[in-house]
Amino acid sequence: MDENFLYVKSYAFSIRIVKMVQYIHKESREFVLSKQVLRSGTAIGALISESKFAQSRADFQNKLMVALKEANETKYWLDLLKDTNYITPIIHKSMLSDNKELIGLLVSITKTIKNKDSTK
Repeated sequence: MDENFLYVKSYAFSIRIVKMVQYIHKESREFVLSKQVLRSGTAIGALISESKFAQSRADFQNKLMVALKEANETKYWLDLLKDTNYITPIIHKSMLSDNKELIGLLVSITKTIKNKDSTK
């Protein structure tokens, strides 16, 4: 898999997160929960970007594992925002779909790295 594909997907997701948070601020004047999803949702792409210049294979894997944790945390915040009516079920479904795709990609890449390391 092309690492640039992962970067492009995570960057696009970060943009969607920022725009969703802007919407929440404007429509609901909610700042606490939205700050959490902003932090975790944009951290995914930032960590993937950092991984491009990892100092070692282990550092690369670690950055992607942390990105995976941030993606999982983002799912939590998206669920909470939906269940507290700050985002609609339609927005939630769309954001969750992108988030799940990133989780799937990160799981696949980190498993591949682990498998390659264990066969050495």
